[in-house]
Amino acid sequence: HIELHPLLLRIIDTPQFQRLRDIKQLGGAYWVYPGASHNRFEHSIGVCHLAGQLLESLQRRHNNTLDLTPQDILCVKIAGLCHDLGHGPFSHLFDMLFIPQVLPHKGWKHEDASVAMFQYMLEENSDVREAIKEAGLSEDDVMFIEEQIAGPKDTEQGDWPYKGRPREKSYLYEIVANRRNGIDVDKWDYLARDSHFLGIPMSFDHKRIMTFARVLEVDGKKTICARDKEVHELYEMFSTRNSLHRKAYKHKTTRIVERMITEAFVEANDHIRIQGTGGRLLKMSEAIDDMLAYTKLTDHFVIQQIRTSQDPQLAQESVIKIMVEESEGKLTAKDFVVDVVKFDYGMKERNPVDCVWFYSKDNPTKPIKVHQNQVSHMLPMVFKEEQLRVYSTGTGREACSLAQSYFIRLCNMKKLAYESQGDEGFAHGSSYLTPVRQPLAETRINDTTKKRKLSEINQM
Repeated sequence: HIELHPLLLRIIDTPQFQRLRDIKQLGGAYWVYPGASHNRFEHSIGVCHLAGQLLESLQRRHNNTLDLTPQDILCVKIAGLCHDLGHGPFSHLFDMLFIPQVLPHKGWKHEDASVAMFQYMLEENSDVREAIKEAGLSEDDVMFIEEQIAGPKDTEQGDWPYKGRPREKSYLYEIVANRRNGIDVDKWDYLARDSHFLGIPMSFDHKRIMTFARVLEVDGKKTICARDKEVHELYEMFSTRNSLHRKAYKHKTTRIVERMITEAFVEANDHIRIQGTGGRLLKMSEAIDDMLAYTKLTDHFVIQQIRTSQDPQLAQESVIKIMVEESEGKLTAKDFVVDVVKFDYGMKERNPVDCVWFYSKDNPTKPIKVHQNQVSHMLPMVFKEEQLRVYSTGTGREACSLAQSYFIRLCNMKKLAYESQGDEGFAHGSSYLTPVRQPLAETRINDTTKKRKLSEINQM
């Protein structure tokens, strides 16, 4: 049971927020983990709740001496509630796969869409605007909410680009989306929620980090610091994140499913029309700039449009499939999908714990660093790696055998090491590949070089 401010309830009741009930949290992972049926709706409420809990914990830790106003607390909760308003169908599939394919130079991010949807929600719902006034929120407070979601609007404003809150309250920007080290309530909620619905046990406990968090001044800015003894818990948090990416978010079948859905979206983009502002009929890719149309764009809407369309070019059998072309036992580059999958601890090559400030029990007012060699010699030394996965669209035994031979030749030519898996597990030093599974055969290697040219397959 959780209690919510009346303004938060008004926001939840809007069509713009209710839309999140039909946006799968984990996109294509639902086809691999049937339990992962949760949506952005409940995640957003969870982030809102945790944001309030963290602020309450910080106040207790500082004996209610923090300069926190009721407006500060409410704004942080609203940011937590609204931070995912801009997600498209199947969540990250839409902004990381579909939009980059159809609008490669757009540079569109779902965080920007969240701010646009939040602004649209205020325009369309007079009761929310009235509730904002009743809560004593100003235009600066609204800007503060938007800055928490998508960052500062003007990054050229020197050392402090934010306008919603002064430097003295800089720690408030680290609660919903912490751009300094990635430790925030958004991550705490999705790690716990995703692990639960995926059925993957998690040992990380955010409550300990929350309980011992303090606000200290570092380089002229107030920042949230962790207790030094909780450094192991932080490494566990980032390790849990990495584990979920490997086991679920970037599971090979998840990626295959999402590629197939993306292909369907790309082919359907020219045929599906959504009514937007002024009665304009917009493509899915155009709806991201029109919040009236974007409000209608959900998982169910797109799939139903494809399945029930009378347009012969949008028939399900011609859209939701992977194109297979075989000619005289030869495969070409277009018969392969190359997927570079990246794994890290959230900050690419960097160790995110190096960006965390701590304090000790003996001196709780002095921020300190805890270096990796002070923690354990068993921690990872490398915090980013890439896998190059090659998916073959051939479905016949001959086509799959040919695809495997091409893959082996590519690895040998580029001197790439690859893991191989046979029916009895990993075969050490052998050339067994992942068994063929319909409709896609998947083979993977551990990639140590970023640049791989698909055209090399076609040249064989």
